[in-house]
Amino acid sequence: MTVIGTPGPVSLDLDGRTALVTGAAGGIGRACALRLAAAGATVRAVDRDTDGLTRLVTDHPNGAPGRMEPCPLDLTDLDAAERAAAGTDLLINNAGLQLVRPIEEFPPEVFHQVLTVMLEAPFRLLRGALPHMYAQGWGRVINISSVHGLRASPFKSAYVAAKHGLEGLSKTAALEGAPHGVTSNCVNPGYVRTPLVERQIADQAAAHGIPEERVLADILLADSALKRLLEPTEVAEAVAYLCTLQASFVTGTSLALDGGWTAH
Repeated sequence: MTVIGTPGPVSLDLDGRTALVTGAAGGIGRACALRLAAAGATVRAVDRDTDGLTRLVTDHPNGAPGRMEPCPLDLTDLDAAERAAAGTDLLINNAGLQLVRPIEEFPPEVFHQVLTVMLEAPFRLLRGALPHMYAQGWGRVINISSVHGLRASPFKSAYVAAKHGLEGLSKTAALEGAPHGVTSNCVNPGYVRTPLVERQIADQAAAHGIPEERVLADILLADSALKRLLEPTEVAEAVAYLCTLQASFVTGTSLALDGGWTAH
């Protein structure tokens, strides 16, 4: 019996479909890869963390629906990224990185790396994936953006710039893909319980001059009405919904999972 307040998974059948998930070795990407494989998809799990990909494959049970195909890849190799996306039915652009620094102290090489991985690589992956999607008249592009694709925060110039750019790329893909049966949307989480967020706490403490134990309540969740971190599996269920037939009229939009942050 399902307990009220504990929703079950979205009904989704991806048997025969191929999904590509970037940043699949951990956090949101891992949750998405496992969720789509559980729905029957063959998942190309893209990440530069080979050990994490090995653990991902191990954690996808033998005999379970779908299949996990580890694809070790550094997304700064843009040509390789475009090639890896060929023949995919569902593209989940998730990979990201973060550095918290004031603009005047932000290393230019890191700014370039963030924009490459989080904006230019999704563009190249789209270039690789769309011809197949267009040819078959169906496809799903889901970009894991962020509340920072809708709102800015200080000390995150590269991340905010990349996510705002991803929002525009997603909307453009939605307009171009609509005549071909391809939808493109963003999912916009607030702070998720991932290693990326956990690594921010020390950086935020230094940037704001406060103890680490105050960062979660005073900084990360200050604008969220719901005072908890989002779970990766919750993001994965939102991704699953956008893959369903019932979501076929949802395109060019941003689905905020932000605990009320953007309600301000």
